[in-house]
Amino acid sequence: MKRVYRKSLLYRTKVEYGDYTINHIEGCSHGCKYPCYAMTMAKRFGRIKTYREWLQPKIVANAIDLLDKEIPKMKKDIKSVHLCFMSDPFMVDYPEVSELSLKIIKKLNLNNIKVTTLSKGIYTDELIDRVNFSDLNEYGITLVSLDEKYRMEYEPYTAKYEERIEGLERLHDAGLKTWISIEPFPTPNIIKQDIRKILNKVSFVDKIIFGRLNYNARVSEYKWHKGFYNWCTNKVIEFCDKRKIEYYIKNGTYTKNLNDTLEMPSIEYEKVACTL
Repeated sequence: MKRVYRKSLLYRTKVEYGDYTINHIEGCSHGCKYPCYAMTMAKRFGRIKTYREWLQPKIVANAIDLLDKEIPKMKKDIKSVHLCFMSDPFMVDYPEVSELSLKIIKKLNLNNIKVTTLSKGIYTDELIDRVNFSDLNEYGITLVSLDEKYRMEYEPYTAKYEERIEGLERLHDAGLKTWISIEPFPTPNIIKQDIRKILNKVSFVDKIIFGRLNYNARVSEYKWHKGFYNWCTNKVIEFCDKRKIEYYIKNGTYTKNLNDTLEMPSIEYEKVACTL
């Protein structure tokens, strides 16, 4: 596996629900086509030129050495560290990535720093080890559908949805904190599905983050996209409130103007948004 070297690693993220983050991989073999924001940024700043190049990840070889230098200087300002917003810490078919991620999590935990992770891969049972990993950590998966045809089209090289859920549930059953990111959630003109089925499938989690699909022209082509995302947001909130699950709705997902929810005729809205 190719390697790169960095001058720094830890930094404060601008993601609205994040604190500090680490991106210890460049590129991602999962090849998501929503489109992928991380790949778009990599192209914009000249780090890659093609999709094929993005699919060939590189690990930051000096990541642990950088952490040894940066943690003592930054520790007092850090509430949590997220792995990672620009790639995947448990990448399918890349054990080198998972091994480095585990070393990083262990290093941060030994310094009493909480870690959150988000993956489209499968979590290793090593994380259940209470000696090396903190109970404060939060492990999450991205889950925007249960339809494998959709996954193959938009997340072609990721773990199957059912396998992701099973891996996360094993961590939950071991008493660890788990969460799910239902983002970027597609509109019905891309795939007809009921968000309530996804919610019921992951009712064991401690937190749910919900967000709309951005940077895709097909969303704006769907006449009722604002009302659709308002309806879905309300279902997420109702679901979480009933089960006392923490939730976070991403900025721009919910439109406060009530007319946006009512602009689609109720009968057609019920048919498109609620029925498979």
